Amino acid sequence: MVGIAAWFVAWRAVAVAFFLLAAFVLYFFRDPDREIPEEPGAVVSPADGRVVAIVDEALGSRAGKRISIFLAIWNVHVNRAPYAGRIMRVDYRPGSFQMAMKETASAQNEQNVVLMDTGEGELMFKQIAGLIARRVVLWKKAGDNVGTGERVGLVRFGSRVDLWLPREAQIAVKIGDHVAGGSSIVARFPK
Repeated sequence: MVGIAAWFVAWRAVAVAFFLLAAFVLYFFRDPDREIPEEPGAVVSPADGRVVAIVDEALGSRAGKRISIFLAIWNVHVNRAPYAGRIMRVDYRPGSFQMAMKETASAQNEQNVVLMDTGEGELMFKQIAGLIARRVVLWKKAGDNVGTGERVGLVRFGSRVDLWLPREAQIAVKIGDHVAGGSSIVARFPK
């Protein structure tokens, strides 16, 4: 509305600035449909972005691996369920707002931690706020059932999503790979 009003009072530069801002916001919050793989045991990426870490990491006493995905400002920021199952627990953890590319962001930044029971075992993913992203939004709650690739939330502006998988899962990506939420296979549960 401000852009239109500015245009009518001949404040062309102000109007153009508001139109560009509106176009950026529409682009940022886009939510394209995705082709969800139907391969049994396939774990899909919970977010669009670039794989920045694959590390051995325990979840309690269970050995596993963590895949970290950095979402640049131009990536789609809608998050998706990596596998079908039931959300067992959701923990919101307040924290700092470091650059999401930093390894310390996984532990120290504001985040939603989602623990799921998949039938293949438990998995966990985290929506992690970054330097610019100051808001993590989860649309699901404990007890909800989700399908593989189903939309579950959103992290606003640059951010990070971590995915923890048990040791048995076979990782299908490497550091530097670009992945698409809901459609890129990042791991497979053994058959």
